[in-house]
Amino acid sequence: MHCLLRGMGFAPFLLVTWSAAAFLISYVVAVLAGHVDPFLPYISDTGTTPPESGIFGLMINFSAFLGAATMYIRYKIVEKQDPAGHLGTSLLNMVSLGLGLVGCFGMGIVANFQELAVPMVHDGGALLAFMCGVVYTLLQTVLSYKCCPQWNSRTTCHVRMAISAVSWAAVVPMIACASLISMTKLEWSPKEKDYVYHVVSAICEWTVAFGFIFYFLTFIRDFQNVTLRISTEINGDL
Repeated sequence: MHCLLRGMGFAPFLLVTWSAAAFLISYVVAVLAGHVDPFLPYISDTGTTPPESGIFGLMINFSAFLGAATMYIRYKIVEKQDPAGHLGTSLLNMVSLGLGLVGCFGMGIVANFQELAVPMVHDGGALLAFMCGVVYTLLQTVLSYKCCPQWNSRTTCHVRMAISAVSWAAVVPMIACASLISMTKLEWSPKEKDYVYHVVSAICEWTVAFGFIFYFLTFIRDFQNVTLRISTEINGDL
């Protein structure tokens, strides 16, 4: 564990474990309280009704903060890997950071605007989070290949590409099927006309969410060689 968290390796590790815990704890509490069907609820369904809504909101807000911090550190790492811009990473790195931060902002919207209370705002935040998130993983994968083999192994690049591909393959049917559902509700019956759309979009939503989690796991090794230094200067007479 100490080796795993060497340097700044704790940042993506904390992001991954905290986010996974946020999804799973909210799910367990919602199911035990009888607020959602145990079989494939939307992630947002598990954070709609108290008490799980409070847990979900608190934990996802912190996940958004951790995500933004991790993305910024990743941005600085890539910047240091190609300071002269010979690999053509500068623009991609900046665009990737911008989209990643927008995705984190979308997570904050999802956390603070519950699905049944303000569905349009909630759905807009979810769309930002998922779409910006999958584009972020794709751009980071391109950056990884550009920095290979000096800074990233080919195996790491291939793993990131595989996760990006799965996320892209899942996010399209997730949005398409969700848009075909005529109502927002927590409990579903197999006899309802939109049930198939709900199941497909829920499966894809969980796939994309855990795709993000596994993707950030691949950052741990890169972050282990980075240290954080805080410098304080006081100007003027005391």
